[in-house]
Amino acid sequence: MKILFVGEIVGKAGVFCLKTGLSALKAERGIDFVIANGEGTTGGFGLGKNHSIYMHKLGVNVITGGEKIYYKKDLVPFLPKAGFILRPANYPPGNPGRGYRIYQVGEKKVGLIVLLGQSGFNRVHLSNPFSYLPEIVAKLRQETNIIIVDFHAATTAEKYTMFYHADGKVSAVIGTHAKAITSDATILPGGTGVICDTGRTGSLVSVGGLEPTTEISKYLTGIPERSKEIGLTLEIQGAVIDIDDDGKATSIEAIRYPIKGEYHEGNGNNHFDEGENSNGDEEG
Repeated sequence: MKILFVGEIVGKAGVFCLKTGLSALKAERGIDFVIANGEGTTGGFGLGKNHSIYMHKLGVNVITGGEKIYYKKDLVPFLPKAGFILRPANYPPGNPGRGYRIYQVGEKKVGLIVLLGQSGFNRVHLSNPFSYLPEIVAKLRQETNIIIVDFHAATTAEKYTMFYHADGKVSAVIGTHAKAITSDATILPGGTGVICDTGRTGSLVSVGGLEPTTEISKYLTGIPERSKEIGLTLEIQGAVIDIDDDGKATSIEAIRYPIKGEYHEGNGNNHFDEGENSNGDEEG
């Protein structure tokens, strides 16, 4: 089983990267299953319903979310119907959507879990992801030994603690949230592939995929401003994981896939009105 995990999609430029390059990347790498973190897809903050449907049609099998999963109002009632979107499993059990699921991939099954870290998120305070993991893994292992975890966490220390906590229990733990790809992809002694962060899909000439001037101003003044999208020097970032029939990772590699097409508003799916999806919140 060869799985592509696409780093956080940021803005319309990130969606354009998928539209332009995902199909070719899948063919070149012989990918069986595609997971993408969609936290920053709509305006850089959250995931709108229309964007989620469009990315699924482009070839993303599952879209994962984090602390911004409920930022866009139109996604909330859609989550229970959308089996291709997963929110963090350590949200309260009655929340809309699911935090883990098994997906059929040819003759095999892939289990996917999303967990949110506890450090650095001042708007949400979820249940302990370390306690949740063994319980969910036990359920999924009744049907498959191929299990991937998206650990959406803010600190390296918490990510590495989760890596070793999960080693031997799952096939891979993929770190997301920082939107800066790391060079530490490795396989731990128990056979679990890990990487601290799969980076972002969108503009490289940016601050986390967003226009730098506004982000600098927010740090200088402390005054909230609406972040702006940017589409310079585009790239799909992420990781490719090979998993054997025993559910062990045999290789994990960070990837950077340059996009040759030039993004502009006319070709960047600007028909999606993110304002209709927003709950009014903006973050720095």
